[in-house]
Amino acid sequence: MIWWMWVLVGLGLLVVEMVTPGGLFALFFGVAALVVALLSVAGAGAAWQWIAFTVVSLGLLLGFRRTLRDRLTARPGPPVDSLVGEQAVLLGDLAAGDEGRAELRGTPWTVRAASGIPLKAGQRCRVERVDGLTLWLRAE
Repeated sequence: MIWWMWVLVGLGLLVVEMVTPGGLFALFFGVAALVVALLSVAGAGAAWQWIAFTVVSLGLLLGFRRTLRDRLTARPGPPVDSLVGEQAVLLGDLAAGDEGRAELRGTPWTVRAASGIPLKAGQRCRVERVDGLTLWLRAE
């Protein structure tokens, strides 16, 4: 095939990869077609072009598909805006096992003591966990 036909095939396959969901197959065949276009410019015969296309595309597919798919679908770490570890100030006394109110980031929240120890009004506490709209606090 003529080199510019390989370029068109390669670019076409890359476009197909971009407009179809998921698979990550056409990407490697498109890259292989672009590599074979370079071989065609260098003067490789038609048989060598097809052999190179097959070897390069399957090599890329088998070598990189899983790694690339895993990187693209990797789950991020903890949420960026997590309240765990933040500091809250109690608005009133908090008896062990009771509910109370605390201020965090300028907003009052319903809180409970994570340890069984009573907490005093104005005391600074750390958020240990969040359960719905209730913060579980521990004394600092």
